[in-house]
Amino acid sequence: MPFLEAVRLAFQTIRVQKLKSFFTLLGVMIGVMFLVAVISIVQGMSDYVENDFAGKLIGVNTYTFRRFADFQPNSTDDQWREWQRRPRIYEPEIALVKASVPPGSHTAINSENFLYASSQYARPRQVDAVATEAEYFTIKRFNVTNGRAFQPQEVAIGARVIVLGVDIAEHFFPGLDPVGRTLRIRGTPYTVIGVIEKQGSVFGFSLDRLAIAPYTTPLQRVIRPRGDIEALLVQAPSQEMVREGIESAREVMRAARRLPPGKPDNFSLETSESALAFFAGIKQKMVIFGTALPFIGLVVGALVIMNIMLVAVAERTREIGIRKALGARRRDILSQFLVEAATLSVLGAAIGIALGIIAAKIIAALSPLPASVAPWSIGAALVLGAGVGIVAGMYPASRAARLDPIAALRQE
Repeated sequence: MPFLEAVRLAFQTIRVQKLKSFFTLLGVMIGVMFLVAVISIVQGMSDYVENDFAGKLIGVNTYTFRRFADFQPNSTDDQWREWQRRPRIYEPEIALVKASVPPGSHTAINSENFLYASSQYARPRQVDAVATEAEYFTIKRFNVTNGRAFQPQEVAIGARVIVLGVDIAEHFFPGLDPVGRTLRIRGTPYTVIGVIEKQGSVFGFSLDRLAIAPYTTPLQRVIRPRGDIEALLVQAPSQEMVREGIESAREVMRAARRLPPGKPDNFSLETSESALAFFAGIKQKMVIFGTALPFIGLVVGALVIMNIMLVAVAERTREIGIRKALGARRRDILSQFLVEAATLSVLGAAIGIALGIIAAKIIAALSPLPASVAPWSIGAALVLGAGVGIVAGMYPASRAARLDPIAALRQE
């Protein structure tokens, strides 16, 4: 039997037996729907982390010199105690690392903490306070839409100026132009000189709660009471120079701290790859656990297809006998029932794909989880749907093909 003719007969059967066909489609449809939704969310999170998370929170082509790594998801108590014993970082060591950076790099001291701020126009609120240098805005790619960023000269003299995120500016100065007005952090007044463009959020955490001031102001002492520095951000001109800069900084710091060969570093040089490696572990677990339910749904769908196809064979025994009596070969009967099972399964997969995309979009709209439909997942779902149908229909089809035409014709 020609393939298209077998498909036409399959659709005719679906049209005649609507309820039975619906239940046949249901298992595959639900399994594929969850599969596409999970893959879309995982893919969306992957794109989001690699582009937005790494770009906004860490920076492009950057590395960070700090006391210990910021991203350590599987750290033990012993490791944590070892990190606490590490020497703190002060300006002389920052100067050594700055001298080792590749030509054309940007550097910025960075200390950060959540502190309460206040103004005469609104109630106190917690802000993400950052004490840093002028090149911080270049490294983070922050564009100032109202006013300006502070300059190196202002950092040098410790000018009490501050640049705000959109959320902080709107809260403390509602309906007002914040530039030129005063924001107090821990009682110290800072003059607002600029507002950066809206940054959005990462996994529901707002990036617009920033309050950025020179590290030479009292803000640095509030964030780091011991007078040490949390980190030095370095942005190299290229990814190749990132590796070069890290090796140079490691060599300089090991010499400065007199670490013998074989002894591990007592400082951290961290890149965006560390954060992405942390997410890769989460992503792997999400894929494993997220595909378990769709897999169960597909197994159930395959069993449903098999059972309903067996019923179909029993109901159409006389039809099979007539077709064999008219010259249909065993492979014709086999292909007819296999194509019918695969058609039902692919149709269920197609509906499941549409529902999965809709489900992913709804989840993205109602939660901080991003969703990005991967084109390969659609093709994989269709192939998987066809495979489920063929595997599930193999036994019923072979049973139909083995029927004795004389015995089948006697069947009422």
